Amino acid sequence: MFNIIMEISKYLILIMIVIYTFECFSVFGYHDAYTKMWILRRQSMWMFMIHFLAFLTIFLNQQEVKILVFYVVQVVLLGAIILLYSIFYPKVSRLVVNNMCMLLSLGFIMLTRLSYDRAVKQVMIVVVSVVISLFVPVIIRKAKFLPKLRIFYGVVGVAALAAVIVVGRRDNGALLGFEVAGINIQPSELVKIVFVFFVASSFYLSTTFKNVVITTVVAAAHVLILVASKDLGAALIVFVVYMVMLYVATRQPLYILAGLAGGSAAAVAGYYIFAHVRTRVVAWKDPFAVYDGAGFQIVQSLFAIGTGGWFGLGLCQGMPNKIPVVTTDFIFSAIAEELGGITAICLILICVSCYIMFLNIAMQLQDSFYKLVALGLGTCYIFQVFLTIGGVTKFIPSTGVTLPLVSYGGSSLLSTLIMFAIIQGLYILREDEEDDIERQKELRAKRRQKAQQTGRPRTNGTGAPKRTAAGNGRRKPQDRRQNIRRT
Repeated sequence: MFNIIMEISKYLILIMIVIYTFECFSVFGYHDAYTKMWILRRQSMWMFMIHFLAFLTIFLNQQEVKILVFYVVQVVLLGAIILLYSIFYPKVSRLVVNNMCMLLSLGFIMLTRLSYDRAVKQVMIVVVSVVISLFVPVIIRKAKFLPKLRIFYGVVGVAALAAVIVVGRRDNGALLGFEVAGINIQPSELVKIVFVFFVASSFYLSTTFKNVVITTVVAAAHVLILVASKDLGAALIVFVVYMVMLYVATRQPLYILAGLAGGSAAAVAGYYIFAHVRTRVVAWKDPFAVYDGAGFQIVQSLFAIGTGGWFGLGLCQGMPNKIPVVTTDFIFSAIAEELGGITAICLILICVSCYIMFLNIAMQLQDSFYKLVALGLGTCYIFQVFLTIGGVTKFIPSTGVTLPLVSYGGSSLLSTLIMFAIIQGLYILREDEEDDIERQKELRAKRRQKAQQTGRPRTNGTGAPKRTAAGNGRRKPQDRRQNIRRT
């Protein structure tokens, strides 16, 4: 009986996530507000049904009551996120909220299957992060001084990264963060957001050559400190984000060519300076040749993806725990193994849908500062997705970054939820700008209508213009000359 339920739920989950993903893009084709809202509400229904079937499968496999209790807690949390955003910010993008909750629910499902304790910690982190992030949109909307804090952003970013080198603890040879009251903090995750604000405020101030050089020096300081900490994944993200924002702000291809040349030289230097970089490159080129060493992770990841096929083995039927650090860096492989390659592709498309929304907001915003912020955050998000999935599929060397909102991790989860909240704040700003434009159009239309009404010649009741006693309805030559001079 259990096998029948597992097989049915596996295919139902597959069908529903395909429908959900299709609606992520089909909603853009509708202009009717009622139809779009109906599609977005239906998306929430698909998400909760996928979540229910997945936890039903996990419960039938483990037969533990705590799974049911934990499921109810997650449903309340996901429902509260949707409800709170709808109440406090009626103008937010419901698609972004849906995608955020969908990615969180997929992470909850896989983490509960892989490690119940880590899943509980993940839910607690989400609760705290959501409470913090709910204040972000109103700050973005009301704080008009954000473009003027360039020095503050630059100092905070460099100081936070430098603090890791001084008091940070090593994790797999890299200085990633430190502990405060038993909580592991990884500043590079939050600094990525601060860095985007720094670059946006700097280019908002000026895009002259002198200012570009100053901004590049500060950006290089961020990258060099991350390289010194051996956090090469974060360094690569910061570099790419800066290159994209630099080109959009200046429209100068020479800057991009110079940046790519410098980045290529730095990559070659990093290969010869850092032993772990050479190890990852060797594992990427031929992981089976070093299966007993550096290639073990990627080989297990490829085995998991290949074993799952298009439809997956089903929840609790695979062996994803054989992949090292599967809950963080390689959670995509676990999803592909048990939920299938089609589900994994849908996950990628959901992330792309988020990125499209980020770009859509960036293109429609009038203020150049907020436009650059939306572009920078979108680039940061989608490039991190690319690094994670590209690493586990052997498309690129592994960089050790997490899959946003899906992988286990405190700082990464907090920073991503804040990032989405900032985007929601920018979406509200865009809606405010559109409302202002509409009000101005209506005001101009009323003024034109009033001017036409007051400018009509008076009639004498027969439809003919009423003649004045002084000039019998005719203007004097002197009046005509005065009128010509006024025009």
